Amino acid sequence: MEKITFEGEAGEKLDLYVMESTRLAGVDYILAADVPTGDGDCYILADRSEADSEEAVYEMIEDENMLDYLVSVFAELLDDVDLEY
Repeated sequence: MEKITFEGEAGEKLDLYVMESTRLAGVDYILAADVPTGDGDCYILADRSEADSEEAVYEMIEDENMLDYLVSVFAELLDDVDLEY
């Protein structure tokens, strides 16, 4: 499982573990959790990196409609995981 470090606007850091990824309408999305196994908080992030960038730039999804849609997509991809929010 890939581990990434998400850095917020105020400089706070959060280690996340990528559980799944998908590409929709030309945008890459990841489902990441704050723990590698077991119950934890999950986040859905969109890759906002430039195509030629060496470092990924992710943005947390905050739009409720988009979040609902992406949760349903990831729930289908991960049939053995319960996603609740």
